[in-house]
Amino acid sequence: MNKIAVFCSASDTIAPVFMEKAKELGAWLGQHHKWLVYGGSNTGLMEVLAKSAKENGAMIMGVVPTKLEENGKVSDLLDVSFHSVNLSDRKDIMVQEAEVMVALPGGIGTLDEVFHVMASCSIGYHDKRVIFYNIDGFWNDLLAFLERLEAAHFAHRPLKNYFEVANTFDELTRLLE
Repeated sequence: MNKIAVFCSASDTIAPVFMEKAKELGAWLGQHHKWLVYGGSNTGLMEVLAKSAKENGAMIMGVVPTKLEENGKVSDLLDVSFHSVNLSDRKDIMVQEAEVMVALPGGIGTLDEVFHVMASCSIGYHDKRVIFYNIDGFWNDLLAFLERLEAAHFAHRPLKNYFEVANTFDELTRLLE
């Protein structure tokens, strides 16, 4: 896999462990000559990830919604910039451009992106998966909820058809190779 989309937080006030893990992933992307496809923001995990990836030789593709541009929140690290009208357009472009999606810890925007990928996969628009990078068990509650959805028959197929979980950095990189 050469183009890897990463969904993650744009917050600058989250625990340092998440910043460290984003930096580690960015370094790996660069060292392995991968493209980072991400939301293009200059804040939070997004900027930490992009900076580390760039410093280690990765190419950076930002998919930038108009509101980010209007608010001056676009990273200066982008090699390629796609301009999107809104967040829906952004998600579609990211899925189109990347071969796999990694979900680092994030908020409502990250959840929106994850569910967009899984839902569109579930009805056959693509066969790409999300990898939940479960740093310090961040995704445990969501993963348990997905199991409950499936157990209660709110899923037509096993939801694990649409995602994988990496609890360690080694597990994540094995899934990305």
